[in-house]
Amino acid sequence: MSHHSSLSLPPDTQVPNHIAIIPDGNRRWARARGLPTLRGHKKGFERAVELARATRQMGIHTASLWGFSTENWDRTPQEINYLMKLYEKLVDDYLQDAKKENIRIIHLGRKDRLPRVLLAKIARAEITTCHNSAHVMNIAIDYGGRDDIIRAAKTIIKAKIPARKIDEALFASYLDTRNQPYPYIDLIIRTSGEQRTSGFLIWQAAYAEYYWESEHFPDFTPQRLKTAILDYSRRRRRFGGNDAVKHLTFKPQLAARLELGWWRLQHIPQDQKFLNYTVKHLKEQYGLSKKLATEAARLMAEALLAGKGENWAKATANLKKFYQLLKGELRLAFEPSLVASLEMKLWQQTEGQEELGLLGGIEEITRRLYAEIYRISTFQAAKVAHLRVLATLEKNLAQKSGQEAHWEKAEDYLEKFYAALKDKVA
Repeated sequence: MSHHSSLSLPPDTQVPNHIAIIPDGNRRWARARGLPTLRGHKKGFERAVELARATRQMGIHTASLWGFSTENWDRTPQEINYLMKLYEKLVDDYLQDAKKENIRIIHLGRKDRLPRVLLAKIARAEITTCHNSAHVMNIAIDYGGRDDIIRAAKTIIKAKIPARKIDEALFASYLDTRNQPYPYIDLIIRTSGEQRTSGFLIWQAAYAEYYWESEHFPDFTPQRLKTAILDYSRRRRRFGGNDAVKHLTFKPQLAARLELGWWRLQHIPQDQKFLNYTVKHLKEQYGLSKKLATEAARLMAEALLAGKGENWAKATANLKKFYQLLKGELRLAFEPSLVASLEMKLWQQTEGQEELGLLGGIEEITRRLYAEIYRISTFQAAKVAHLRVLATLEKNLAQKSGQEAHWEKAEDYLEKFYAALKDKVA
């Protein structure tokens, strides 16, 4: 598979117009490997060029990269000098791409403290690409969000603009992102497990989504960027408005009791009693008509039978049809083939699993499954997934031991699962 095709996104992916990256962890990456910290910066800069290209391959119009903050001047002269040399190369590399791909390069930040050689390269890049329009590449060097706002306010005062004329649109026209098609950020990614924005583009990030990446920036590959984009795509952005999902009207207690009913009968999914429970459960959980719920229950039963015979291809095909039916009826935005694949992985890995300590990987798949179906982030899906896994664990214990206590715990976890699901999505 080519690098380009590996970054292709599923149909209906909601791609952000503007993505901002706070590249943290270069020095930690180096220290963890017994390398000089400057080697970490070099690796990070190489990654930055690679990621900028990946954003364009995925159809992202504007990318903003924070290279050096207004607070970073307190680092050693050796490190600062090395960074400034790397920034010179970064601008040169971006300029080469910009000429080929119609990219506009814009510097965000102060221009009065940068070395003259770097400043000249930035000026040349900005002038050379000022009429390019396919993409925008914002390079933030000596940038601070509050400093951006203060500089804008000072310029407005200097221009003697009366207070009555100052509104959000006018103020934004004095910020470093002025005259850009997409000045407002859709998604901010920060690497190295840090969970703060440090004021990066604080005006422009008023309604940004956030994604916290645990890996250090040098290890934040284009594939990890793709994962972040897919996570963003699942989120329902309300912008302060109302966005209720009307089909989630089920009662958690009833949904749990009905699902437990067909769980108890999974060893004979073709049985009429199993089908009756499944139909009632699907009607309750998804608000389906009896006709659609009956068809969905049939597909689910056929998938389970194929799975028990380890005919995984047939099981996955029936699951895909099941989710295609749900998608068509409920107008959800998930990809049926992806959801079916994730569900099948769960079936294969949870079959007979009884030890909680071995369920970490299963919980990760479960998070992805519910995030994909209900268009929420994997962070939002974490509690939902945990409760679902606990319910499955108790089901497996009940099936093996026959003890009613495990079925009772399974029902309790299922009820909590449905309550959490409704709370996160509705």
